Amino acid sequence: HDFAAHDFWARPLGLLTLAAILRQHGCRVSYIDCRDRFHPRGPQGDPRARFGCGPFRKTRLPKPTVFGDVPRHFSRYGIDPAWLREDLRRLPPVDLVLVTSAMTYWYTGVRETIRVIRESLPQAPVVLGGTYATLCPEHARQAAGADEVVAGAAEAAVLALVAAHTGYGAAPRFDPDALDTLPFPAFDLQTRIAAIPFLTSRGCPYACAYCASHLLEPRRLRRSPAAVVEELTYWHRSRGVTDFALYDDAFLADPDRHARPVLEALVRAALPIRLHTPNALHIRGIDPETAGLLYAAGFRTLRLGLEAAEFEPRERLDRKVGAGEFERAAAALRRAGFDRRQVGAYLLVGLPDQDEAGVVRSIAAVKQAGVRPVL
Repeated sequence: HDFAAHDFWARPLGLLTLAAILRQHGCRVSYIDCRDRFHPRGPQGDPRARFGCGPFRKTRLPKPTVFGDVPRHFSRYGIDPAWLREDLRRLPPVDLVLVTSAMTYWYTGVRETIRVIRESLPQAPVVLGGTYATLCPEHARQAAGADEVVAGAAEAAVLALVAAHTGYGAAPRFDPDALDTLPFPAFDLQTRIAAIPFLTSRGCPYACAYCASHLLEPRRLRRSPAAVVEELTYWHRSRGVTDFALYDDAFLADPDRHARPVLEALVRAALPIRLHTPNALHIRGIDPETAGLLYAAGFRTLRLGLEAAEFEPRERLDRKVGAGEFERAAAALRRAGFDRRQVGAYLLVGLPDQDEAGVVRSIAAVKQAGVRPVL
């Protein structure tokens, strides 16, 4: 539920990783995506779709009272609840339901979903996890209607969770602290694989005032370049996937030790694929060599984590980019072959004490650097 939403390579990577783990350990898994753009009951194909992205189905809803002064329409983005009921009724017997949640302010949609699940599967316990459950666990316990709320990454806990609710136990065949040991997420459970998100690392060394990354994953974990290439190669060759979205929060935070080896491995693999970064890249890590590797590896949509083009005072926001670094990074990307249509810089709007003139100046500075502002 929101005022606007778009499928910008939005996939529940965590939930589909849990699905793969459960299948690996002998469980039968069914999957329903409540934002499925390819649901059989919905319209098939959209001329605005590009690189696996596209608009969600939209149904207008009454605005919550707290948003009464917002002059915009409020909507449900995704499938109709009646479709969800039909999909639930068609499932084989269900012992346990795992629900994920993304943005904290989408909790009214989470609550609606869980209510429909309870009506359709009254005997099955419902466990809620994901971003909302991790950042606002007490609110989730009070408001969402789940039997249990799990905060944090659930790979280490999911087998014990299943055992507690169903009595079925299995010894783990992976190490949750070693990302290379995890199975590939179960994207094959989707109605259609239009694009695939992937991780080369988890966590972020920064603790920016506006970002929850360090709360969602306080550790810094990395995959090997070989494992990353193996996953992309598997989905491209077995399912014909050509668009992949990098979900890392800090891919370029330590480029010499991680990003460059991964990029060099992708260049050597020479897969005919397109790569995208809906999560912003750290600007400080972009020099001429890295920019060239990004282009050679197949990146075609880049987002940069600028947030504001005014650097005084900046310390209360973050310490990840300084004056002059954005312009140098933008120039390096242009020289590597990227054009303005491919590179965007995220700008935050509505920061404490931020005025409209400051936002306008930031927009102008981004355009001056030959980059597209993304508010």
